[in-house]
Amino acid sequence: MSRDASRRYLIAYDVVNDARRLRVAKKLESYGDRIQYSVFVVDVRPARIVRLVAALEQIINPQDDSVLLCDLGLLAALDEKRFLMIGQRRPLTDNGPLIF
Repeated sequence: MSRDASRRYLIAYDVVNDARRLRVAKKLESYGDRIQYSVFVVDVRPARIVRLVAALEQIINPQDDSVLLCDLGLLAALDEKRFLMIGQRRPLTDNGPLIF
């Protein structure tokens, strides 16, 4: 499967309820890498981000919670200069072959 259509997303959440927050974190962990407590980097094809958004919408309470999805662009066009981290670094999944 080609990585040409895959995109990188930076996803952050603010969920007030502990149980919902844990469910959001577990869902995001199944899609990408946690880089801070409530911030993830997710590399996905378009259909998969649609499924992730739908799953998150089922978990959160839109009156109390929020999830921010930032599209950083095509995975094939990204380089290491896209992130500047100060302090403790968390590793990102290698940009090797994608398995869906």
